Amino acid sequence: MSPTWHSPDPPPAAPPNGAAGWARVLLRGGLVGGVTFGGLGLLLLLRLVERPLFGLRRPVTPWITVAVCRIALRGLGLRVRVTGTPLRGRGAMVANHVSWLDIYVLNAQAPLYFVSKAEVARWPGIGWLARATGTVFVTRTARDAAAQALLLEARLRANHRLLVFPEGTSTDGLRVLPFKPTLFAAFFRDGLRDLLQVQPVTLRYHAPPAQDPRFHAWWGDMDFGGHLLQVLAAPGGAGVDVIFHPPLRVADVPDRKELAALCTDAVRAGHARATAPLADPGPR
Repeated sequence: MSPTWHSPDPPPAAPPNGAAGWARVLLRGGLVGGVTFGGLGLLLLLRLVERPLFGLRRPVTPWITVAVCRIALRGLGLRVRVTGTPLRGRGAMVANHVSWLDIYVLNAQAPLYFVSKAEVARWPGIGWLARATGTVFVTRTARDAAAQALLLEARLRANHRLLVFPEGTSTDGLRVLPFKPTLFAAFFRDGLRDLLQVQPVTLRYHAPPAQDPRFHAWWGDMDFGGHLLQVLAAPGGAGVDVIFHPPLRVADVPDRKELAALCTDAVRAGHARATAPLADPGPR
């Protein structure tokens, strides 16, 4: 696994919470927690029926995840501006990685399955959610590369739309690191290359007014609990741009390194363009 990225500058200090901030924490925390774990319970119940009927395929339960994440984003007061259209058909999406919020933001757009580092499966709370929603856990070591490629191939053949964070780590949201080509190898396996598309996706967060532009970013050794409280307490005016770039046909690209470079360029270009704060009402 690639090492966690560390910024040359320290993370921004959390703004102090007054009475209004703590009120938002209680209200938003209750709503987001209730809808997240309530939705998880419903998903697990439906999965008991869905799994024996459809196996790896999940025609129903991913839509519960979409609905839960849309409600949660509204509860968090995070507005979402979407440009482009999520990939349809067989393939994968690749995006820059900024925060734990990426999970809610991307899941709210369309049914998909994240590819995540294996350690996440052991995290309290987040690990349970990740396993229940069909996350693919990988180690990304050279020793396990062949086995991981077979696992990804099986999920792609089951028509799962995978979402990969090829930077290998989250950042401060002010930059996009070069995409690592390792996980792109699965897209070039025999019998898949001619069928798949890969769609680059850009995420760019906009902090609440007068706050550090890295407000929503979660990276390095930052404490999850403290960052969660900061997001829950935030005043209005925060948002995120989600840009779905034109998909790339894998068959049109010579190798995984070239595909990784093309996706990096597309995501960086979108990141450079998405600088204006959001003015349109409400999250999608």
